[in-house]
Amino acid sequence: MKIVIAPDSFKESLTALEVAQSIEGGFRRIFPDAQYIKVPMADGGEGSVQSLIDATKGELLEVKVTAPLGNKATGFLGVSGDKQTAFIEMAAASGLHLVPFEQRNPLKTTSFGTGELIKKALDLGVKKILLGIGGSATNDGGVGMLQALGASFKNAAGEEIGFGGEQLQQISQISLENLDPRLQSVEFEVACDVNNPLCGERGASAVFGPQKGATPEMVQTLDNALAHFADIALAQQGIAIANHAGAGAAGGMGGGLLLLPNVQLKAGVQIIIEATRLAEHIQDADLVITGEGRMDAQSIAGKTPVGVAKTAKQFGVPVIAIVGCLREDYNVVYQHGIDAVFPIIRQLNSLEETLKQGRENLESSAENVARLIKLKM
Repeated sequence: MKIVIAPDSFKESLTALEVAQSIEGGFRRIFPDAQYIKVPMADGGEGSVQSLIDATKGELLEVKVTAPLGNKATGFLGVSGDKQTAFIEMAAASGLHLVPFEQRNPLKTTSFGTGELIKKALDLGVKKILLGIGGSATNDGGVGMLQALGASFKNAAGEEIGFGGEQLQQISQISLENLDPRLQSVEFEVACDVNNPLCGERGASAVFGPQKGATPEMVQTLDNALAHFADIALAQQGIAIANHAGAGAAGGMGGGLLLLPNVQLKAGVQIIIEATRLAEHIQDADLVITGEGRMDAQSIAGKTPVGVAKTAKQFGVPVIAIVGCLREDYNVVYQHGIDAVFPIIRQLNSLEETLKQGRENLESSAENVARLIKLKM
């Protein structure tokens, strides 16, 4: 029997590889002679670099970078075992966790450090870059990232604009003439799991700005600044970014990346599936096991387990999900390729609340057991 184990991490508990190892350990007690293939997964967000390193037998490299507030910090990127692909998480250099809560202000934060990670990847001579753009502290449209790679954004006085989302209002001239020429020869895939436009009520500032510290007044300033940036990019470079699906991701980083050559915005989990060659592992498997920390209705919106399940269903392979806990709306995943779900806990509650939920917990578990039995009928 061949079993492919392809889970996401359980955030703040276990990496994806540790989850896979734990699942294998439990299964080996019952099926000691089965063939187990562990494929650590992610969806392009936090933990993606580690998952890809583990899956490709690569290595992690630390890099000194410019943090969101302009101070120096230690970031990281991954390199595949064959040295051909670099794995980058924007959050490693420009993440919200790098900014103390009381200093969070997207008018001031920059994505320059993410550009430095990209530049380091180019220094390594890779042929492909995979970039995840979740968890950012910035709302600068990726302008800081572009500056680190050689692009120029000058104000009316002919001076380079400073760091931060509010500075985009000052852009008078965009020049891509001195962009790092090595960008022309690499394939560049960006894990982008939202389709928000750059501006407006569904744009970067309105939807994601508040979680980065933006007040309602800041949101309006940032939205106007991004709109101005988009207008100049279209007028001077002929690149339309304002309404491109995903342009609003990561404070407009999705839009800024469109100014680079060879960039594709793709679903994060699909990038990981392709990079780990998951389909090749699954095609002759008897069972696939996936999982994540919490399964709910949002799991069908680009999360790892459903991406894994869709891949498995191409080959008619049954899929079990083992998850940390469940929310009431989780059962929608049964319509998206997952055959049975088993929580290691249903949810964290007091003993009193757990006792009150005995019936629904029992029914949920019974349903899942029945689904598993049905797989063998």
